[in-house]
Order: sequence, then C-alpha cells, then structure tokens
Amino acid sequence: MKVQNKRSKFNFFKKLFVKLCRLFGFEIIDQGDLSLPVMNKKGSKNLSNIGFESIVLPMGRIKITRPVKSLDIIIRTCASVNMLTQSKKRIFKSPKKDYSLKTLNSIIKSINHSKDKLKKIKIKLIIIDHNSKKNVIEKFKKLLKNQFFKSEIKNLDINFYKKKIKKINQEGKRVTDNQISNMSNINQSLNIGKNCEDLVYFVEDDYIHKIDALEEMILAYERISTQLGKELIMCPADYPYLYNKLENSNIMLGHNHHWRTINETLCTFLTSKKIIKKHFNKFVSACEYEHYPFEKPFHDIYKKELCISPIPALAVHFTNINSIYGLSPLINYEKLWKENKL
Repeated sequence: MKVQNKRSKFNFFKKLFVKLCRLFGFEIIDQGDLSLPVMNKKGSKNLSNIGFESIVLPMGRIKITRPVKSLDIIIRTCASVNMLTQSKKRIFKSPKKDYSLKTLNSIIKSINHSKDKLKKIKIKLIIIDHNSKKNVIEKFKKLLKNQFFKSEIKNLDINFYKKKIKKINQEGKRVTDNQISNMSNINQSLNIGKNCEDLVYFVEDDYIHKIDALEEMILAYERISTQLGKELIMCPADYPYLYNKLENSNIMLGHNHHWRTINETLCTFLTSKKIIKKHFNKFVSACEYEHYPFEKPFHDIYKKELCISPIPALAVHFTNINSIYGLSPLINYEKLWKENKL
C-alpha cells in the first residue's frame, strides 16, 4: 500500500509539473522512452507544426516568425520532346510522356502524403504545357481531378514570349526551336510566379519527387528562413556535378534532412514572391538570351541570395545516366520510378 501511495503521489506531481510546463510554454523529454509529455507525442513522431514552431531533437523548439502562407507549384510540361539539347536516351528508356506523368503524380502524392499539415496553407498547382498530345493532357486532368488543392492547365503562349528571345546565343549559335519553347515557358512561369501570394515552386517535367518532398521543403523553409531572417531559394535535387569540385558549404538542419548552401542549380527551384520580384529582370534575362551556361543569370542571383539543396535529394532529375546534371547520388532510382507507376 505504501508503494502504491508513493506511485500515486509521483503521478500527481508529474501531472502537475506537465500542466505547469504547458502553462509557461516549456517542453520536457522523458529520456526513458523519448516521449514529450507536454505535447503528448513520441520523439520519433513529427513534432513540428507548420506556421507555428519547428522542433528537431535534440535542438529544441524554434518559434516560427516566417510562416508559409501559400505555395504555387508551376510545372512546365512538353511531353513531345524527349531531351532539350541531346538525342540520348533517359534512364529506363521510356517515352518522354512517362516522365512528365510521373513528375506530376509524384508531386500530387507528396502533397497528399502530408495533406493534414499542408491544408493549413493554400496550395495551387499550375501546368503550363506546350505541344503535349491530347491523351497526355487528359491524363493530367485525371490525376488532378478531385484533389483538395486548386489546379489549372494552361497552354504556353509561345507566340507572345518568343518575340522577346534573341535568335543567336552567347556561343554565337542559333537558338533551337526546343530551346525557344523552353525559354518561353520559363518566362511565362516567372510572370505567373511574381503575382502569387508567397512561395512558388518552378518544376521541370522530369523531376520525380520523394513522398516527403513537399512537407520537408515547406517546414525547412520556415525553420531556416526564421533562423537566418531572410528569404531562400531551394533546389530539391542533389546534382552530381556539385561533387566534382571542392567548394565550401554551410550545413543547416531542416525538418528531416540536412541542407547545404550551393551556388548553382538548373531550372527547378522553390523561392518566394519577394525574391522573384526583387530579381525579376535578372531571372527573365535567362528567358530572353541563351547564356552559357543557360542558368548563368540564376547563378548570379545566388551570389546575393541564399540557395540551398537537401542531402540526400528530395527530387531526382531523371535524365541520362551519364549526365552530371542528372541523377542524384545515393538514391534508389528504380524504387522511386516504380512507386510512381500510373
């Protein structure tokens, strides 16, 4: 009986202590089972709360001062062109439409995987398409039907944007028709992005995403932007060419991934409306004159703004196996490919 009384007293004081911690906004961790009594959660569970706080064990709590209000995802599709500047086959040697459909499917799956959390922000998915066949567009529509987020499919207004493109590039060569459509699509995407409410994710149609990609990107953006007090640019891929040279890099903690600073990306990245408007002319310059490398204007922006990518990748560029701008290392490509089978 005495033992029972001691246990009862212990439980009473424990409950009282937990209530006091809740009252004053403190958290405690039971090292015996890694539970957090104040939150009533296990330490192995997702502890962060979008727009409110970021919690990473054992680093503690960060009160979010830069909450994400909305996310516009803009996918540029052209299922009729296999490779923009090459004739090589992609990994798994499928028709281009398969990569476009798997890109869209992987993003939808990633959104729905974190549906309860992502419902707290406004999400819209926009496809800007050029020359994809009617049956492919119908499959796009079928994938987007009855989703909890808004969506829209637009045609590329190529006749409007191609007039702005210089016909000879930085190498003195004539700009190809495929590159003209690509540059026009990026331009149209940027013009939509600068009028969005908050974050914008520009995506090429050959990036297949992991299931946790969108949740990690949003929670990591809030955490890192809050810590540093600045807007960010995020690339979801971990490009192999970044490992071909020795460069200094800062490492930061996101939600469930490490993130490192980088100086270069391709044309798939997430950023804020503020960054787009601040550097709009520089972004658009990549769409009006073909630089070498193509993304050079973006890289100039990264000298002034913080650009980061995850380790390991959250999305993989499914291009040729030998491309230094393609497959991220240490990823199970076959598993990711099969997981997004339609």
